[in-house]
Parts: sequence; C-alpha cells; structure tokens
Amino acid sequence: MVLTKEYRICMPITVEEYRIGQLYMIARHSLEQSGDGEGVEVVENKEIVDEKHGKGQFTEKRIHLSSRLPYWVQSIIPKIFYVTEKAWNYYPFTITEYTCSFIPRFQIEIETKYENNNGCSENCHNLTPEQLAERIVEHIDIAYDDVSAKHYKEEEDPRFFQSKKTRRGPLVDGWRTNFQPIMCSYKLVHASFEVFGLQTKVEDFIHSCIREVLLLGHRQAFAWLDQWIDMTMDDVRKYEANLQQQTNTLLRESTPESSGMSNPKDLGGGDSGNTLKVTGSPPNTPNTPASPKSPAKKGYFSWF
Repeated sequence: MVLTKEYRICMPITVEEYRIGQLYMIARHSLEQSGDGEGVEVVENKEIVDEKHGKGQFTEKRIHLSSRLPYWVQSIIPKIFYVTEKAWNYYPFTITEYTCSFIPRFQIEIETKYENNNGCSENCHNLTPEQLAERIVEHIDIAYDDVSAKHYKEEEDPRFFQSKKTRRGPLVDGWRTNFQPIMCSYKLVHASFEVFGLQTKVEDFIHSCIREVLLLGHRQAFAWLDQWIDMTMDDVRKYEANLQQQTNTLLRESTPESSGMSNPKDLGGGDSGNTLKVTGSPPNTPNTPASPKSPAKKGYFSWF
C-alpha cells in the first residue's frame, strides 16, 4: 500500500506573497546545491494551459544525487543516476512527480494547495472517505519543530528573526493561533517504492527526507523574506532564469563526460521565447539580488 501523508506548513505571509517567495527559494536552493558533479539540471521550463486549472508553468528537472543518499541505498543503485522531477504549477495549486532513472517502481506524487488560513481546512484536497481513512496528517511548525544541529543557523531561526521590511517575527510559541497574516501549504504526498523487502524502509525514509526538506525550506523562505518581498513576478522569473542557466553550467562543467546535459531553448518562463544568456552572477539590482553561495547542501527538491 502506498504511504500517504498530508503535511501542513504555516507561514507568516499571504498566499500571494508566497507565490514569489516559493520561486525565489527554489531557484536559490538549486544553485546552492549544484556542483561537484551533482545538483539540479533544468531540462525544460515553459508556460502551459490546462482546461481545468488554466494557465500555469511546467518544469522538468534532473536531480543528480548519488552520493547524497545513505550507504544502504547507495549499495543497491548505480553510481551515476538521477531523479526526474516534473512539476505543474497552477498556483495556488501545484502537482509534482518524481521518478527514478532506473527504478520503475519508485514514484513520489505531491499535490499542494495554498490557503490563507492556519491549517484548519480538514479536506482541502477533496478526498473520498476511503482516502481520508488512509491519510496521515502531520503539522510542521517552522519555528518550534526540531532542526538537526548540522542544518541549524541562528540567523534562519524564526524564533529570533525579524524582517526589517515587514517587521514580521520573531515567532513566539503558539504563533499559528493568532499571527496575521498567515497561510498554509497543504501537501498531499504519495510515496511508493514497490520492491519486495525494501518497500516499508524506503517509503519511511522518503517521508523523513520530505519532512526535513519542508521544514528547512520554509524556515529559510521566511528568513530570506527581505530579499524577495519587493520582487514582482517578472523580477522573480528573470532571477529564476538567471540561476537556472548558472545551475546547468555548474553541473555541465563538473560532469562533461556523463551528464548528458540538454540545452533547453527557453528557461525564462516568459513570453519572449528567447534564450536568456548569462555570464557571471545575475545582475545585482534592487529587484534581482546577487546569486548566493553556500557550502551547506541540504536537499534538492522543489516541493516547497
């Protein structure tokens, strides 16, 4: 049976604000975590239209991460492999799928809805009674859930951080009850690894990774608030395109013989249809911060 959990993560921002913050965070994470032959390769990023959800954005990425896995997982996989991420963003609703390059029975599906509340919607995904009976709900508190010592940074601790531009924070105990503004990400995660003898262990491991990435990513999104709060959608799309080009370059240069890198015609996600060429760091303008660097590589995925 596929292990299904619904993670609910509250943030001290609005759904509309998070639309910008999410794109900024994912682009920045991807660049920080690429290098040494591993990282995130952006294959495609384009606008799409769906009959039900309307206009959206489709992205496909290859996540090269062999050495980042625990030793018991490395022992059963090739040294060079990648996970494919496909994401359909119809904000405030998104769908993300993960498959493995050599394990056909490995799959993660994530459906996310964003609402301006504190996690009180009991069935925002409109699940059937049977699905509700199988679903496990977990609340993630970005301020007071434990973070491993190797990932902890005081400047990214919501209990101490205060935004200079919005004056939001620090977050006190019980903040989700009365803080305004507040929003919640409802993430319905289906994790499947149908390999006899390993299914339970791997699916539990997948969910533990997902929970850690969600906690760290959302903590950082709040701690980085002043860097993206003034950006427009056009600003963040340009920032995203710049960092995607740099990310692909880092991965291509570190693995020229094996990366199989593709050259997407358009990583801009806009209407121009032109390739955005970048040399060096993105322009350091008030609306486009310079690309960050960090030695701490925490996680690869875009399920924030």
